[in-house]
Amino acid sequence: MVLGAGEKANILIEALPYIKEFHGKTIVVKYGGHAMLNEEVKRAVMQDIVLMRFVGMRPVLVHGGGPEINQLLQRLGKKSEFVQGQRVTDEETMEVVEMVLVGKVNKDIVAQINHYGARAVGLSGKDGGLITARRKSVQQVDATGQVVTVDLGFVGEVEKVNPGILQTVLEHGYIPVVAPIGVGAAGESLNINADYVAGSLAVALNAEKLVLLTDVEGVFASTEDKNTLLSSLTAAEAEHLINRGAIVGGMIPKVECCLTALRGGVRKTHIIDGRLPHSILLELFTNEGIGTMVVP
Repeated sequence: MVLGAGEKANILIEALPYIKEFHGKTIVVKYGGHAMLNEEVKRAVMQDIVLMRFVGMRPVLVHGGGPEINQLLQRLGKKSEFVQGQRVTDEETMEVVEMVLVGKVNKDIVAQINHYGARAVGLSGKDGGLITARRKSVQQVDATGQVVTVDLGFVGEVEKVNPGILQTVLEHGYIPVVAPIGVGAAGESLNINADYVAGSLAVALNAEKLVLLTDVEGVFASTEDKNTLLSSLTAAEAEHLINRGAIVGGMIPKVECCLTALRGGVRKTHIIDGRLPHSILLELFTNEGIGTMVVP
């Protein structure tokens, strides 16, 4: 469909108050899932981030890279084991994870952003003491019905964020691109869930917004009914949906990430469909938006 001149002008006018509102504000975007696999969507995400920078926002991009890690591990003949959706990471796997996230995915994203005219800098949590992490373990019920603690290996959770290097990069007009690798107590590299890294950085940077790109349309009031997409909900409503089982599986950590960010002072959080080209712009710059906005 070709838009007429008037329709194009109306789109720009609709975006104007949002451009004004978010000018100079920090927006943290978590990029992962399908958006990293589809070339059209990948280009659209990079263009969205670049446009945000050129209209005066301060975007920070945190990325995952699970599919590429899986592919390389398979080529090396190493099987992946997951517990409660988290990869059990031995030392050899951690080397692969860091190589893929920091050495390949991160630099590819930086190159694409630079290609579209902005200036990006690739970082991990190891740079400038950005993310200090502690090792993470989970509990599960074994075959005998006993609750046991499972050591996930070189998997971490954020303990402390030192945002100084991000603030320096942002103040000089660059876009930080952050790989979710932290540093443990003994100086070891730890793999951290990218959603939680994005939430922690949003709090540390006193961000205006946290945007999580997912592989679903957003949060539904009922998992059985795709017509129950919630365009907005409060933190209390989100907690209620988790407690009554309406939010399940991989959506739970994303919603919990939003709640943690809101409690830490982030103004608004968004869970949007990363499979849709330019979903970030549609959420930020239109009256209707897309996906689900979670507010205090």
